[in-house]
Amino acid sequence: MTDIERVGVVGCGQMGAGIAEVCARAGLEVKVAETTGDALELGRTRLVNSLDRAAERGKISEAERDSAVARLTFTTDLGEFHDRDLVIEAVVENEQVKTEIFQVLDQVVTRPDAILASNTSSIPLVKLAVATSRPDQVIGIHFFNPAPVQQLVELIPALTTGEGTIARTEAVVGKVLGKHAIRAQDRSGFVVNALLIPYLLSAIRMFEAGTASREDIDNGMELGCAHPMGPLKLADLIGLDTVASV
Repeated sequence: MTDIERVGVVGCGQMGAGIAEVCARAGLEVKVAETTGDALELGRTRLVNSLDRAAERGKISEAERDSAVARLTFTTDLGEFHDRDLVIEAVVENEQVKTEIFQVLDQVVTRPDAILASNTSSIPLVKLAVATSRPDQVIGIHFFNPAPVQQLVELIPALTTGEGTIARTEAVVGKVLGKHAIRAQDRSGFVVNALLIPYLLSAIRMFEAGTASREDIDNGMELGCAHPMGPLKLADLIGLDTVASV
C-alpha cells in the first residue's frame, strides 16, 4: 500500500517499544536501536511481553504474535539503519540528544528518499530538520501512550518538510499502521499537548492551593466529564518530568 517496508526505531523505552510493536504488528520489518546491550535487552523484553499480553487478551492471534516477533531485530549500532525507508526517533525529550541522533542518522541512512521522523512531544521539528542535509525529509510523528492502543497520531511537518514526505507519512500512518492522523503546526505542544498541559497544570495548582483534594479533582473529571482518568492520575502516568518538559 506504500513504498515504506523497513522501519527503524531509535529508543526502546515505553514509547519506542510501543511504536516498534505497532509497526511490527502492521507487517513492517522493524529494527530497534538502543545505546547499550542492557537497555536493548530490557526494551526487547518489554516489547515481547506486550505482544504476549495482546495475544492472551485476544487482541491478536498467537500466529500474529509470532509473526510480529519475527519481524523485529535489535541493535546497538545505528549504522545498521542504512537501508531503512523510515526511521522514528523515540528517545528522551532532550533537544541536544535528539539533534545528535538526527545528525548521525543523516550520515548512516543511505536511502535517498528515507524519511527521518521524531516522536517528540515538544521540540520544534525545524530544529531537528536543519541539523540534517535533508530537511525536506524530516517530520514529526507523535504517537500517544500506549502506542499499540491509542488511535491518534499527530503529524507535524516542519517549515522545511516537503509535500512528498508529508503524503508518504500520512499514507503509512493511516493505511499501514491503521492510525487516525491529524496534522499539527510546528508550534509548542502541537494540538493535543497545547490543550492538555494547561489542563494538567491547572489541576496541580488547584491541589497545591488546597482548593480540592487529589481524589476529588480526579473524581470530578472522571465522573463529571466522563474522562477515563483524572488529571492528577494522568500527570503521574505521563511522568511529571515529561509534563514539565512539554
